Amino acid sequence: MKKLTLTLVALFFVAASFAQDYKNSIGLRLGNGHYDVIGVAFKTFITAPGALEFDLGFNPDKFSGNRVNNVSFSGSYQHHFPIGNIQGFKWFVGGGLVLSNTFSDYDDYRGFNAGIFPTGGVEYKLKAAPIVFSADVRPTIHVVEGFDRYNGFYANGGISARFTF
Repeated sequence: MKKLTLTLVALFFVAASFAQDYKNSIGLRLGNGHYDVIGVAFKTFITAPGALEFDLGFNPDKFSGNRVNNVSFSGSYQHHFPIGNIQGFKWFVGGGLVLSNTFSDYDDYRGFNAGIFPTGGVEYKLKAAPIVFSADVRPTIHVVEGFDRYNGFYANGGISARFTF
């Protein structure tokens, strides 16, 4: 009986170490460039370690003296792992896709883009507040390019702050 009780207690602690600290979050994501200089980020956990993140990004820009505006939508799956014994601190890996459209008065700098990306990063959920911070990298490989600005590859990354609920 002692072995069964100890086994159940050990399983409980292992399961608790993989449990997420929140179910949903929404907030602001700041990216490093073309797709999403600023965006809205929504994340929802579908299993204890697995989450889906959706981002709607915007980038008003100037390129070669021409006004270039970009709107993007990305979605990714992320699998989370605890970092040591620090409550709320996790790292994640996964992948996803991005769809974007670039608007410009100059034909050579506009069009639809689609790409796939692996993703990885870290996040920290504050203990005393319903806020989570994260940083990620998303090296994107273009499958469809509206114009050849990045030669098929774009090294994307960002940071976000989201309200949890």
